[in-house]
Amino acid sequence: MTTSDVTWPRSAGPLTLRPPTPEAVDDILTWRNRPEVTRWLLRTTVDPDAFRTAWLGVVDDPRDQSAVAELDGVVVGTGSLEVRDGMGQSDGDAWRGAEGDLGYLVDPAYAGRGFATAIAGAMLDLAFSELGLHRVTAGCFADNVASWRVMERLGMRREQHGVRDSWHAELGWIDGYTYGILAEEWRSRG
Repeated sequence: MTTSDVTWPRSAGPLTLRPPTPEAVDDILTWRNRPEVTRWLLRTTVDPDAFRTAWLGVVDDPRDQSAVAELDGVVVGTGSLEVRDGMGQSDGDAWRGAEGDLGYLVDPAYAGRGFATAIAGAMLDLAFSELGLHRVTAGCFADNVASWRVMERLGMRREQHGVRDSWHAELGWIDGYTYGILAEEWRSRG
């Protein structure tokens, strides 16, 4: 499945999610490398040309369902869902392409308005209702309270608390969290 096989645009509360365009990627680059954005990211800076290439390449990548989030035509965030194989025995293939890694990012000018929750929720809905994934996970630094609260609001459970397992350039070794949710848990949220 490619991004073009997925139903776009899609609603995320007041936002609209759609595949990236060159103009949208340029908009993201106006805030992506700011310190208030990179504080909790693993990739603290991105090369603009490499970033453009990677983001525009998702349209043809069946395992990358990344999207830009717009509010009244303004790019205010991103959502990503990378499909991957789960763990499974070699005499079956139900585990192939059965899991996803979730990510979300919001322009700091639009933070605190529930947009991260809306983006992540729409990406989970895509994962389970359209892509038919079995399970989705996401990770964050334990000190990134805003991020893990998004995951908990969406019904994801904390599956792993790694003690000083994550390197942070300013803080040194700090704790990390991994959250997960199964398709049936997402559907039963009511």
